[in-house]
Amino acid sequence: MNARDQQAARTAVHPAATLTIILVCYFMILLDNSVIFTALPSLKSDLDLSAGQLSWVQDAYTLVFGGLLLLGARAGDLLGRRRVFISGLAVFSVASVLVGVSPVGWWAIAARALQGVGAAIVAPSSLSLLTASFPEGKARSRAVAWYGATAGIGASLGLLIGGALTQWISWRAGFFVNFPIGAAMIALAPRYLPETPRRSGRFDLAGAVTATAGIGLVVFSIVNTAEAGLSSPVSFVSVAAGLVLLAVFTVNERRATQPIMPLSLLASRERAGAYLARFFYLGAMIGFFYFSTQFMQDVLGLSPLQAGLGFLPMTAVNFAVAMSIPRLIRRVGGTTPLVAGIALTLVGMLWLSRLNTGSGYLTGLAAPMVLIGAGQGLTFAPLTSAGIAGATARDAGAASGLVNTFHQVGMAFGLGVLVAVAAHASAGGANTAARLAAQVSAALTAGSILLALALIAALALIVPAAAARRRGIAAAHEDGDLGLPAGEESPAYALTGNK
Repeated sequence: MNARDQQAARTAVHPAATLTIILVCYFMILLDNSVIFTALPSLKSDLDLSAGQLSWVQDAYTLVFGGLLLLGARAGDLLGRRRVFISGLAVFSVASVLVGVSPVGWWAIAARALQGVGAAIVAPSSLSLLTASFPEGKARSRAVAWYGATAGIGASLGLLIGGALTQWISWRAGFFVNFPIGAAMIALAPRYLPETPRRSGRFDLAGAVTATAGIGLVVFSIVNTAEAGLSSPVSFVSVAAGLVLLAVFTVNERRATQPIMPLSLLASRERAGAYLARFFYLGAMIGFFYFSTQFMQDVLGLSPLQAGLGFLPMTAVNFAVAMSIPRLIRRVGGTTPLVAGIALTLVGMLWLSRLNTGSGYLTGLAAPMVLIGAGQGLTFAPLTSAGIAGATARDAGAASGLVNTFHQVGMAFGLGVLVAVAAHASAGGANTAARLAAQVSAALTAGSILLALALIAALALIVPAAAARRRGIAAAHEDGDLGLPAGEESPAYALTGNK
């Protein structure tokens, strides 16, 4: 038995260890999207940051994460996904320590950007390693469901963990904890994760530079608009330059012999719809966490830990529903839970947007959070599966990179838009609490619009495309064209759970 066969055998024997490593690492990078929120007041005071500097502690991570994801996916395809995964995890772990020891603001911002580099490498590799580690069928469907559940609960648990560590120890503890976890996963990864073969080829450097710079400039312009206003020359020049670079990127990808993002991935209406729906859905979700946390602390007067605990109703329902998804998908297919999940989230967000100074926690926050949690539990797994449905093994890294790119860029876009909306909301001469409540209400109303756009993308693109694909697969089965052994599922079934 050669080394590759031995590795495959170990993976088959230890699926729980394989899945645990992938999910722990993915959870860690998702955690750092939100662990900072409940710690922001303490961090601002400790490092003496201005309001603008404070926003960049979060924005630096999101911008670099979203901007470099496609390059991270391509690196895994060419150099071997396990090797790249471990390298990215090492960068992320070291950067976490650097954030934790930050003596001044610029250090914290730079270290958060470095964290984004590591996260951009780990995220696409984690999903492609998952599909490489589990055989098609129930095992992969279950693994994808766990992956989707991790994405769904990562942000809310980040708020809880960040609040607890800030209140009991220090805001720095939320970053120090990543290092021992990362070190343990780096030690275990070579034993339990399969290595994909290295492929000969070249990096699409022009594509990587134009995609990263283009996405970064567009997201920067959105963030800057929230602070400087719609008429800001910097915002206008940034978005114009970003769009030009993305146009150059598209032309380059059409001509490149080995593109960083095969445009064929967008030819599928199902995948394109999944990317678009994820973009809007995550834009609404990041605003939900950001503004609900502020409302609980600054209007209801809760501590950081209490605010984190305030999200538990949503987290518990989210997890319970997400764990039922494999069985549900086997019974009704993937598109029904997806549409129902987005719709439930929209109803919960509309309810939450009615918050005011007279709102209590139970009826104003907890009840709509239950709907949002159920919606997230239903949405993430089928939305992730739709984003990689039908992708060839050769393009698996690029497809998973796009899933995560739209996840991160959607959050950056959504937060920028919702913060801008909140900044222009007014409660007249009302006190600070009333003014903040009005801003939160306006932002969550705008978040509801983003969710409505996600629902439209699902109904107009994903649902009809998935139905057409199912009909095509059924016809191929009848004609005997699939060449599958009796009882085995096609890759499309295995990835999406649509039957």
